[in-house]
Amino acid sequence: MAKDALFEIGLEELPARFVDDAEQQLVLKTEDWLKELRISFTSITSFSTPRRIAVLIHDMAEEQTTMEEEAKGPAEKIAKDADGNWTKAAIGFTKGQGKTTDDIYTKEVNGTSYIFVKKHITGKQTIELLPGFKNIILALQFAKNMRWGEEILRYARPIRWLVALFDNEIVPFEIARVTTGNQTFGHRFLGEPITLNHPNDYADALAQNYVVADAKHREKLIVDGIKELEEKEGFNIPISTSLLNEVCNLVEYPTVFMGSFDESFLKLPTEVLVTSMAEHQRYFPVESKDGKLLPHFVGVRNGNEHKLQTVVKGNEKVLKARLSDAQFFYEEDQKHTIDFYLQKLEKVVFQEKLGTIHDKVERITNVTETLATHLNVDQETKQRAVRAAQISKFDLMTNMVNEFTELQGVMGEKYAINFGEDKIVAKAVAEHYMPRHANGDLPETIEGSIVSVADKLDTIVGCISVGLIPTGSQDPYGLRRQAVGILKTLQENEWNISVESLLEITQNLYQTVDIEKEDSDNVSNELIEFFKMRATYLMKEISISQDVIQAVLFNNIGIVGYTLDKASVLSEKRNDPEFKQVQEAFTRVLNLSKKAQYAEVNKDLFETSSEQGLYEKYQKVYDDYMDKSKNRDAIYAMKQLSEFAEPIHSFFEHNMVMAEDENIRKNRLALINLVAKLIYDYADMTKIEWKQHF
Repeated sequence: MAKDALFEIGLEELPARFVDDAEQQLVLKTEDWLKELRISFTSITSFSTPRRIAVLIHDMAEEQTTMEEEAKGPAEKIAKDADGNWTKAAIGFTKGQGKTTDDIYTKEVNGTSYIFVKKHITGKQTIELLPGFKNIILALQFAKNMRWGEEILRYARPIRWLVALFDNEIVPFEIARVTTGNQTFGHRFLGEPITLNHPNDYADALAQNYVVADAKHREKLIVDGIKELEEKEGFNIPISTSLLNEVCNLVEYPTVFMGSFDESFLKLPTEVLVTSMAEHQRYFPVESKDGKLLPHFVGVRNGNEHKLQTVVKGNEKVLKARLSDAQFFYEEDQKHTIDFYLQKLEKVVFQEKLGTIHDKVERITNVTETLATHLNVDQETKQRAVRAAQISKFDLMTNMVNEFTELQGVMGEKYAINFGEDKIVAKAVAEHYMPRHANGDLPETIEGSIVSVADKLDTIVGCISVGLIPTGSQDPYGLRRQAVGILKTLQENEWNISVESLLEITQNLYQTVDIEKEDSDNVSNELIEFFKMRATYLMKEISISQDVIQAVLFNNIGIVGYTLDKASVLSEKRNDPEFKQVQEAFTRVLNLSKKAQYAEVNKDLFETSSEQGLYEKYQKVYDDYMDKSKNRDAIYAMKQLSEFAEPIHSFFEHNMVMAEDENIRKNRLALINLVAKLIYDYADMTKIEWKQHF
């Protein structure tokens, strides 16, 4: 007969960002645990609110599945002596399995006879095993942990109660002096303590005490409430997915309400208003049908509609104070100049080993100027990019950004326009922070793209130069994200400059900076490996296999867009049976070239027409290939290389490469090496697992 089980962890309010992940972990760990214990079940329902995480396990077996297990022992020749008697090895094996030599039987494995015994493992009662769920609770991982009272345990928040039920029976265990029971708690202010008689009573009992334990249902109630307001008022209320998720995990019993603010605040930039409402107060902004921001907001109360108007007035008062501050900051900021703010950067440390933000701006400006020159942009574009770099960080010193850090760059653009800067320069100031997260938007302007790359290069090269290399999950300066941002920007703009050249430009600048740096060669190697890891990540995102990634990155990263195109071509050829002859020719040449040292090819030492043919083909292919490669045409570059296939096969068929005559041997190896270098320029084909072989 099957039974249901409920496990609930009652906590002080969890940060909203922890809730979903904790719920997912609890489900996955529970599933793995039950499978490992051989306890069958039909399904798991999970619940989460800011104050609880729970799993309801349906139709659990009352005992473990009984199993037959075959244990393999030593080979028969070791298990028996010359007289056919069981040796100590056999006796020890059976004893260790709880059997005797009478239970031994033999089986042949890969041509060798081994001894075996069968074990019958009787399943234990489920109730005996359930206290082990304690380890699942302790195994949950959180971004940050804390200790409370005199407890040694570190957890996201203090554990206040534990529910553990197997049908109507309490499963006994204890964590941090909290003992399991059958009592849970309703809403902190509206609910009461609840005694559960059965796991299936859980959701309904909580609902009666103002707790919607199902996160999806809670989210639907919020969305439905917002939609109802939209229809009633004729507004448009954009629902940000991230804000909706956060609000859902901040409340246990959601009630949607609408408030208003004074129309005079609409004179503030829209971004300031939206940030004040969404980021700081968790309100949804309200728009007209044509997308114009209106002096209203939508909030979600953690409770019912009792005295809701009082709640609305309280929220309006809080928002008014915050918007009044924003208005004051906005007006005060414009009383000064950009130069005023730039001077203040001289007193703000960027990183103790890398100097002030003012120092960083100077480095960004230098890299921007050099990069713009390398990219051959027109003089006006270059001047705008340099100006954007010079003023890129000025808004960090404004009151507005000091209060609303999320608006860095955004306010830079607004203020730059107010201060009379070119609109493209102002936009580049905002764009240089892009992408702001892993899959964020990239800069639209060339100027913004150049300054964005320059800023990120300075941070990455600077940090690694002074030994600040990301390790594990620790990346305080966001170097990984910024490196991906650089690679995506290079790809998007199709810039004809290699990653290695960018790093060299920035490293050369750092050679002139008076800071204590690591060894230059070591830094170079660290930088290349760091960017190769990010390039690998980027290619995996577009489903490039690991072997192809290794093939195109074996030497360097090169021009990002071209490298990605080569990876795509090889991914297609990897599974193409018609490419087999070409691949075999490439692989043979590359493998043999490892035995060769560089030497000039002497045409006078050719003994066969196939040698002459391969050399002539090389001369023809070289120019055509380099032309296609220069134009970053990965498809036609491969087509040119593929012309080597027939001459390579003919060469190997009619020539003994390792000839007895040393001069002939060295000359043939030199010819092979010449061809190999051209193939290597595209990729190391030996690293690819060619699927057409299988």
